[in-house]
Amino acid sequence: MKTLYIILIAISIVSCQNQSNADMKKAKQASIDSMKVEIEKQRVMDSMKTEMAKIKEEQRVESQKVVVVHQRDNATGTATTTTTTKKKGWSSTAKGAVIGAGVGAATGAIISKKKGEGAIIGGLAGAGVGAGTGAIIDSKNKE
Repeated sequence: MKTLYIILIAISIVSCQNQSNADMKKAKQASIDSMKVEIEKQRVMDSMKTEMAKIKEEQRVESQKVVVVHQRDNATGTATTTTTTKKKGWSSTAKGAVIGAGVGAATGAIISKKKGEGAIIGGLAGAGVGAGTGAIIDSKNKE
């Protein structure tokens, strides 16, 4: 009878250890999945920051493009000045659409179980909302 109890105790200990290993594997996989999601979020944020920096740099360069040409007419001795106006940057509507599309796509990809489908839907929704918000800002700036 003692041997039967010892065998039952040994079997229960072994089975508990196997179950804890499975639980450990599940916990490790959950941690890995969580880290992957966070890394993806950070990658998206970094790419958005890079794009925003590029847009700001392009706007800065465009705002500095003012060309002044001085010409002297040798026959009459008069001076003529021609000034080329600087180009305008992006409208608020365009900026809003681009930013909204990027943020919406990132959010959709992170939230949705089907990453590609979520990114597309989120990008379209974000572009629409961003364009609408930008249009409102453009109309207020015109007033």
